[in-house]
Amino acid sequence: MTTPMESAAPTTTRLDVDWLRTGELARILALLDSGGEEARVVGGAVRNTLLHEPLGDIDIATTALPEEVVRRVETAGCKAVPTGIEHGTITVVADGHPFEVTTLREDVETDGRRAKVSFGRDWRRDAERRDFTMNALFLGRDGTVHDHVGGLADIAQRRVRFIGDAATRIAEDYLRILRFFRFHAAYGHGGLPDAAGLHACIGQAVQHAIHGRDADAMEPDTVMDLACAEMIGRLRQCLEDDAPLRAQPHTMLDASPFGRIRLSYFADVVSHPL
Repeated sequence: MTTPMESAAPTTTRLDVDWLRTGELARILALLDSGGEEARVVGGAVRNTLLHEPLGDIDIATTALPEEVVRRVETAGCKAVPTGIEHGTITVVADGHPFEVTTLREDVETDGRRAKVSFGRDWRRDAERRDFTMNALFLGRDGTVHDHVGGLADIAQRRVRFIGDAATRIAEDYLRILRFFRFHAAYGHGGLPDAAGLHACIGQAVQHAIHGRDADAMEPDTVMDLACAEMIGRLRQCLEDDAPLRAQPHTMLDASPFGRIRLSYFADVVSHPL
């Protein structure tokens, strides 16, 4: 039996939602999902709709290169803002409504916070580079949800799960540790987080915390304290390096329970509405 990551074809389902067929979103999708290119809604809008949560920002993924996205939308009278063009992202403003449009991509190199990417046309490869399965669902103009990583099953269980190997996803971007707990608090089933993700968060911190030390001679509580300090330090560095995140007080570590993480406290941490 193959897993969703191994299967050649994505799992699919259908959504019948008015917001997909009307307004400026329908117009932008029509511009980009034609002429040899494809475009689909991706991420939070798909996730929240399936979870019956309020709809927030609507992001679009496309096979079109950034220059082609700009050409098409400007020809149609929309504004194109190169908010993250080096990573393939253009903010398209149509009648005052912004949509982030990002070209399908793969990570070529990561440093624990930012990535160098190459553009592509493979929906599966784009899905597999994302953080959590529930964030990697694509919604086509016809209402078809395309799932390459098992996100539909996880949404049904309200389970926040890293895509593929959790430790690898964290090493690509250490801020995903914070996102793991935030997403579990917001969308999880109310119990403890996914075990593999939880172990990876702790394991990454422990690995770095005891590097060069005699771990066998250390008390378990000492190892955990060092791991917590390592995790907090890395997350704080991510926030210091990211100006938009610094502007969001709800993500600041000093204002959250992350000031003192202990294994026995995780139930309290994950239930906190960060």
